[in-house]
Amino acid sequence: MNHQQPRLSIGMPVYNAEQYIIEAIDAILAQTYTDFELIISDNASSDRTQEICQAYAAKDRRIKYYRNDRNIGVHRNYRRAFQLATGEYFRWATHDDICAPQGIEKCVEVLDRNPDVVLCYTKTKLINEHGTILEQNYDENPLLTNSPHAHIRFRNLIIDSFSRRYRGQQLFGVMRHSVAATTPLLGDYSGGDKPFLARMTLLGKYYEVPEYLFFNREHSQRSSSKEMNSPYLRMRLFNPDTKGEKPVFPRWSVFLDYLSAIKDVPLSLSERIRCYLVLGTWLGKNKNWEQLVKELIKASVWSIYFSKHRQMLVQQHQAEIPSS
Repeated sequence: MNHQQPRLSIGMPVYNAEQYIIEAIDAILAQTYTDFELIISDNASSDRTQEICQAYAAKDRRIKYYRNDRNIGVHRNYRRAFQLATGEYFRWATHDDICAPQGIEKCVEVLDRNPDVVLCYTKTKLINEHGTILEQNYDENPLLTNSPHAHIRFRNLIIDSFSRRYRGQQLFGVMRHSVAATTPLLGDYSGGDKPFLARMTLLGKYYEVPEYLFFNREHSQRSSSKEMNSPYLRMRLFNPDTKGEKPVFPRWSVFLDYLSAIKDVPLSLSERIRCYLVLGTWLGKNKNWEQLVKELIKASVWSIYFSKHRQMLVQQHQAEIPSS
């Protein structure tokens, strides 16, 4: 490195990550692109995460370890890692995924060459606990998020991409810090990464490196595991202080943040109208409008019919739950 401030900041929000974090940090340290800082934001882990991270930080000055006094929730910890960043470019990294050695370098090269690209990521493969590539994997449909038209990028992301399983890995690409800093980042609810990615694609193009250089790990402890299907249990990932006493509206939160993105981002009148029309199409796709109605119905009857059930679910999961 020829200057004190790194060009790239890598933010790694972690919580009880001892099982995979060594492999994840080693993969980052093995990158062919070396002008980076690795910011680890520990969400008050109770396992060996702190010990492991401090040992790495003592050996490599590019690694900076921060520990929260308490678990502040998944997306708040993601935001904290971003806020601690100093680089021109930024990338979120998880404690259980793996980036191939050339992955970051290729993304930085794209951003350096293309000022209209705000986020660059590589193709992804799904792996298991042992690092073996799984047979069931990411869809191969091409993305159009490099279109010069904002409404096409917006549609391709929220309708064509997010409707498929194992999508949204663009979140772990390399992005322009200055552009991401103009957004609210990730909302404190399940799916809060989707409006962020949608807003980013309204602000500029995405670029997908056509090589499989990112490996997303599927395992039982990840926060998207089946036991987290209850929206009330999942809400505790984003707000650990909640006791489940209030109804949650994850689909409404996504919808309203999509609306806010279209309203806030500087677009031409014609592009703004087209984006609103895309959002209208989104309402009719995958029964999104039905989910919005169901959330309202559940909220209206929750205190009467589901109070005991809710309390039971929360009590069953008072032990530590997957988080970052």
